[in-house]
Amino acid sequence: MSAFEPYDYISTVTADYDYTLTTMPHGQVTEEGYKNQIVHSADDNSEERITLATGSIFYISWSWAQLSESISGTIFDLYHDQNKANGIGRSFKLTAYDGHTYVVRFAMNLSRVGNSVSRWGFPGVKMRILGKVS
Repeated sequence: MSAFEPYDYISTVTADYDYTLTTMPHGQVTEEGYKNQIVHSADDNSEERITLATGSIFYISWSWAQLSESISGTIFDLYHDQNKANGIGRSFKLTAYDGHTYVVRFAMNLSRVGNSVSRWGFPGVKMRILGKVS
C-alpha cells in the first residue's frame, strides 16, 4: 500500500502572490483534513447527511522554534505586506516537509516570540492548503 498525502487529493491552482516560502517547520507537524459535510439529527435519532463538496479541506500546522533575524523578518513581511500574503487574505506557494509545493494561505494571527531580536520564533503556524503546484 502506498502512502497518501494531501497532494494526492487536491487540484493544481495558481497562487495570488508568486512567491515560494521554503523555510521548513520545526518539531511536530500536524495535517488536518476533513470533508465539508453536515449531519442533521431528527427526534427519532435518524440522520440526514449532506456532503457540500466532493473534495477535502486540508490544514497544516507547526511551529518555527527559532529563526534567524533575516528569515523571521521575511515571514513577518510576507504576512503583513498587503501586496504579499496580506495576513490571511492572499495565497502563496510553500515548499512543504513532504517534498511537494503547495499553494497555501495563512489561517491564523501571526505571533512572534523570542529572547532576542536575532532569535525569533513563530508558534502555532497554521496554513490552509488550497491546491498544488504541478
